[in-house]
Amino acid sequence: MSDVETGTISTKVPARLDRLPWSRWHWMIVIGLGTVWILDGLEVTIVGNLSAQLAKPGSGVDITQAQVAGLAAALYVAGACAGALFFGWLTDRYGRKKLFIITLVVYLAATLLTAFSFSAWWFFLFRFVTGFGIGGEYAAINSAIDELIPSRHRGRIDIIINGSYWLGAAGGALLTVPLLNDLPVNIGWRVAFGLGVVLGLAILLVRRHVPESPRWLFIHGRGEEAERIVDDIEHEIGRDDLPEPKQTMTVHQRKSIGFGRIAHTMVALYPKRTVLGLSLFIGQAFLYNAITFGYAQILSTFFKIDTNTGYYFAVIAVGNFLGPLLLGHLFDTVGRIPMISATYIGSGLLLLGTAWLFNEGALNAVTLTACWSAVLFVASAGASSAYLTVSEIFPMETRAMAIAFFFAIGTAAGGIAGPLVFASLVETGVPGDTALAFTIGALVMIAGGLVELLLGVKAERRGLEDIAAPLTTAGAARAA
Repeated sequence: MSDVETGTISTKVPARLDRLPWSRWHWMIVIGLGTVWILDGLEVTIVGNLSAQLAKPGSGVDITQAQVAGLAAALYVAGACAGALFFGWLTDRYGRKKLFIITLVVYLAATLLTAFSFSAWWFFLFRFVTGFGIGGEYAAINSAIDELIPSRHRGRIDIIINGSYWLGAAGGALLTVPLLNDLPVNIGWRVAFGLGVVLGLAILLVRRHVPESPRWLFIHGRGEEAERIVDDIEHEIGRDDLPEPKQTMTVHQRKSIGFGRIAHTMVALYPKRTVLGLSLFIGQAFLYNAITFGYAQILSTFFKIDTNTGYYFAVIAVGNFLGPLLLGHLFDTVGRIPMISATYIGSGLLLLGTAWLFNEGALNAVTLTACWSAVLFVASAGASSAYLTVSEIFPMETRAMAIAFFFAIGTAAGGIAGPLVFASLVETGVPGDTALAFTIGALVMIAGGLVELLLGVKAERRGLEDIAAPLTTAGAARAA
């Protein structure tokens, strides 16, 4: 059935969704879908801050700190890359809702099993499976959010939602402090993973009420269902004075879109946008995955801090969240290109300064944390905008797969190689080696900002269908 036309439909669904006022219903979408990034932040931070504790005798797992910060982190990211591609393809084929339920269940089961680790290989295996579920979440959730949020709010909301990762990071960092200090060495880290499962179950309860994307439905031959969902949304919002949507689009409906056509779209129809997406993802992946996975290792190696690392990481996490929160609206007003390039280049320059100060021995645990807070305040908004960019600059039929592709390629480049190489650099205990890790992350981030200046797309306050017409639209325009 792949790529077989099933009918033609004219619809105002996109225009009806974009003209809706912000309401309690949209907050339900944000809570039900967006809060998964809190889970991801909780996961990564808990593991990073537990690395020293897991390596202690009596933890119940025979593992070293370098293995936790390096190999386990790389396997988590590898799982996320594989999960993004696998579930991203399924999301475009079978719908957003089925997959954002399945991927959350995979995450919950793997996290619970991680808490029962009894050996290094078990821990490694379920770090991979946990990442597999989280990677699928990125594709299913980002596509669903962007297709349900009105265009005038899309940039700010998407960036803040992606930035909420750091709320989970702050919570995870603070959570590890009493768990490490007040509970036995073989119990505290297990309880930390268990609390992540509890939060995930609460999110699952809210997520059950999130509808399928009407945009996905009308393209895949379910036009009546799409219209009914939008009718229900308008009824729930309770506004009788909504303006009449003017824009109508006609699409040739299909049950599914072939993978070959998806690949052709990204490589042949939109080559410049493909280069842009790769550059943004690789830049932020190197800066974040190479350093944040191993920050506890840096504190332990250079400043002999191993049980209270959570306090330091919580400060960094707060700076990370404040960046998208305070700068997010500028991506809709000042514009995508100036804000994305400024946050990428600016954070890279700040990180180069941090690398120099660290190499000179001018920083202690507190001042290094302050420097990283400043760097990541700027970088976080830019990193969040990478997900926003690839979600909105490709056609509807390829959206989830595009997110998955760029996440997988970019994160594999920075998130698998980064932790493995940089954990080894930090482990030497030589300041110059760690400064080199900082410098690599900074230069790749700056390169991403320069590519944005050259190839960026003006997507602010525009409907998704205006930025990239669906492949199935009658007479759709093609752009590089």
